[in-house]
Parts: sequence; C-alpha cells; structure tokens
Amino acid sequence: MKEAPITAAGPADAAAGPDRPGTAWWRGARGRLALMLSVPLLLLLVGGWFWLTSGRYVSTDNAYVRQDKVSIAAEIGGRIVEVAVREDQMVRKGDLLLRIDPQPYRIALARAEAQVARAEVEVAGARTELAGTSADIRGARANVDFAERALKRQAELLERGFTTRARYDEAVHDVEEARERLANAEAEAANKRAALRGGDPSAEPALLAARAAREEALLNLRRTEIRSPVAGRVSQSDRLQVGNMVVQGVPMVTIVRSDGAWVEANYKETDLADMAVGQPAELRFDAYPGVRVRGHVASIGAGTGSEFSVLPAQNASGNWVKVTQRVPVRIAIDEDPGRAMIAGLSTRVTVDTRGRTAPQFAGH
Repeated sequence: MKEAPITAAGPADAAAGPDRPGTAWWRGARGRLALMLSVPLLLLLVGGWFWLTSGRYVSTDNAYVRQDKVSIAAEIGGRIVEVAVREDQMVRKGDLLLRIDPQPYRIALARAEAQVARAEVEVAGARTELAGTSADIRGARANVDFAERALKRQAELLERGFTTRARYDEAVHDVEEARERLANAEAEAANKRAALRGGDPSAEPALLAARAAREEALLNLRRTEIRSPVAGRVSQSDRLQVGNMVVQGVPMVTIVRSDGAWVEANYKETDLADMAVGQPAELRFDAYPGVRVRGHVASIGAGTGSEFSVLPAQNASGNWVKVTQRVPVRIAIDEDPGRAMIAGLSTRVTVDTRGRTAPQFAGH
C-alpha cells in the first residue's frame, strides 16, 4: 500500500491561500457601493448648483456697443474752400475739420467797423450839440431877465404917464417871447441829453447797435473755421468736398467720440425683477471671441423700446396680441477691453442679479 506524498507548505501560503476569494469579493462590493453612492451624490451636487444659481444670472444677446456721436453742422452758410480731415481719421478737440470761404464775412466785418465809426462820429456830434444847448439856455435866461426889467420900467412909466400903452404891451410880448425861447432851449437840451443816455457816450443806442453788429460779423468770420468739439473718429465725411455749398444748420459730418463707450442691452421685461443699478455684468463680443470684460448696470431705461419708437404700438385696438416687451439697460464698461470698441458691435451680456452692488452706483 502506497502512501500519499506529503508536500511541504510554507507558513505564508497556508495563511493566504484560504483568504484570497474573500478579499477579492470584499473589494468588488466596496467598489460597487462607492459607484452606487457617487452617482446620486453627483446628481445632488449638480441639482444643488442649479438650484442655487437658478434665476441669478440673466443674459441676452440683444445688446450692442454704443458710443456718443456728435453731428457737426455749420452755423453759417458758404462754399467749402478747404477740407482738413478724411474718413475714419482720429481728431482731437479743437482740430480743424473744414474751412468755409471767409471773404464775404471779412467784407461784412469791414462794413460793421464802418458803422461803428459812423456811430462814434454821431455821438461826438451829439455831445457837441449838447454843449451848445447849454450856451443857448444861458443866453435865453439872460434875454428873459432883460425883458422882465424892461417890462418893469415900462410899467412904472405907464403909471406916471410917460409912455404909451402900445410900448407897455410890446414889453409884455418881449417877456413872453424870451420865456418861450428859454423853454425851447431847455427842451432841446433834454432831448440831446436823453439821446446820449444821460451824457454817457458809451451807452448811446446807435453806438451799442453798431458794436453789436461788429461782434456778430467777427463771430461769423470765426465760424468759417469749423473745428471738432470733441476728440474722436471722423465718420460720414463724404459731403466734405471742396467747392460744395454748406447749408446753415444741416449736419455735414459726424464725430464718434473715442471715450465713453457703453453697451445697450435690451432685456425682456421678465428679466428685470431682480435687476438693479450697480450689479456686476460680464460682456462678450462676437467680434472678439474669448474676450470677456467686466461691467455693471449703469441705468435701467425709463420705458420700453416700443414707447420711444416712431410708430408706437396701439394696444387699445381690437387686434391686440401680447408681446413680451424689451427694456434698454445701459451697461457701463469697467475695464479696458484691449480692443477697439466699434459702435454697433454685437454683444452678449450676463448680469449677476445677486452680485454685490458697488457703493458708488447705489441709489443712482
């Protein structure tokens, strides 16, 4: 009878051999449990994030870059003799844009200068005449005194019978005539004094009118040089051609200001419930992918876009259909975008309605 061979087993093999199946099973169960728990936990985290941020951010792509535009119109008419700018040229405040023919306005200024000189001569003549009326008044008063003395003598002689009634009546007539001349001299002096505004030649109406005409002529001559009132970019300058006639008050060119760009976002009325001035905003531009700029709500429009349209909607009509209105919201740009802000660029605006309102904008 043969005996079964006895194999020698080490201590490690004896200890590990029976436990291997149990250890693998435990590890697999723990992995399945972790997987089962991670999926609901992930769903809870995503749902919680959406719940916390739900309604916090309101966005619109109905937004565009806006810039101040200044329409330049001449305050006088005339022919263009010089154009100093071209389309899309950057200009500074006070730079020359164009020049209108100044010759007619130089002639008008010379005519106004002549009117001032003539008025000054007239004032000097009036002052001389006023001085002459003073001498006339003194002479008239002396004649009145002489005539009154003569009348007194004639009255005494008439009482004594040494003169006739005719001579006495003649003396009475001389007194009345002398007093009338005195009154006329005093009236003429008053008229001369009134014409000189109390004797002040600088306040004489004719001289004031002539000087005002000269100032107007000088102002019109200065207006032949049309300069830019702001710094910016020249636009719509196709009418600036030498030889063209400028019509007073008709815009000829537009200056788009280089500073002060903002974004006008037209939000739905349903997005304004939690929006307030000062809330932070993020701006993204279709023309510059990847560029994100910080901003804030500067103001909320006083009316919807339809209220300020050329033909407002007639909601009282029988064919009324409810349409969600849009309200213009002005978004200020808080940082340098690093790219040119061209008026009219399409923009996407996202406002954080739970964001912290900047103190400097609160209450605006």
